[in-house]
Amino acid sequence: MKAQDYHNTEFSSWESLTKRMEAYSKSKTSKSIWQVINSFVPYLAAWVFIIYSLSISYWLTAFLIILAAGFLVRMFIIFHDCGHGSFFQSKKANTIVGMTLGILAFTPYYKWHRQHMEHHATVGNLDKRGNGDVWVMTREEYLACSRWERLKYRVYRNPVAIFGVGSLYVFLIQNRFARKDMPRKDKLNVYFTNLVLLILFVGMGFLVGFTTFLIIQLSILYVAAMSGLWLFYLQHQYSDVSWFRTKDWDFRKVAIHGSSYIKFPKILQWFSGNIGFHHIHHLNPRIPNYNLEKCFKENKIFQEVPPVTFLGSLKSLRLKLWDEKLKRMVSFGHNS
Repeated sequence: MKAQDYHNTEFSSWESLTKRMEAYSKSKTSKSIWQVINSFVPYLAAWVFIIYSLSISYWLTAFLIILAAGFLVRMFIIFHDCGHGSFFQSKKANTIVGMTLGILAFTPYYKWHRQHMEHHATVGNLDKRGNGDVWVMTREEYLACSRWERLKYRVYRNPVAIFGVGSLYVFLIQNRFARKDMPRKDKLNVYFTNLVLLILFVGMGFLVGFTTFLIIQLSILYVAAMSGLWLFYLQHQYSDVSWFRTKDWDFRKVAIHGSSYIKFPKILQWFSGNIGFHHIHHLNPRIPNYNLEKCFKENKIFQEVPPVTFLGSLKSLRLKLWDEKLKRMVSFGHNS
């Protein structure tokens, strides 16, 4: 669906679509508990098998590390849902589960979700860029920059910098610090997360060896972080994406035209917790991840959004700038 077809839907109004989506926003405790179990327990089991595999085969160890990373990504999606208050009906349950899984993902619960709420409120808005998203310059801004500023932006937008370096930087370093302007609750949560991680490091170090623990934990975290950032990148960085100035910005418009539908094979859809239906999530973040596919199948408007496939995701890496005249993402070498 193109931006000009925004209002040409099967619904008489966006209000009716919003009401229709409320049915999917009701979480079911049994489903939520089962999702925690089938993500958390296999993750712990993978850790045990990884330790034993070190004396059997490093190839087996590598496979199990990738598998554990997949479960960690899935747990991060649950952590994400908890912050939206969509995973459990109980706020307390969302907080407890979210904080616990956040620690395993090296991510402080309150700090991350405060930034994520800003992301939902500003995504796709050219006048409010930089809130929890991948920085995008317009082509006009880029051409007006100095050579030094262009070089910095090119380095920042390089896949090696974003996924190779950025993944560990975000989860190992950036998440460890509290900003001065953060609320006291958020700061305490950062300190608490760091303290628990330190206790886990010391405990696991004495149990399996500090070097062994570091190698395994950093390997799992690195694979999971790269995968997670890749997913995050594709959610708003793809060929059919649309950006708007504040006067034209609308969260519903951005949900359909500024948030992707990533078409995954079933196994990857499972490990990524249905986050590929990101256009639906941005229209109603109160829908738990296990209801997103049902919402997609039962509402034609979501199926009309062009899917981002694996090949399309690779091509998106070439897109670095937003061209306001052409209304689309372009590469550095593009000549309009």
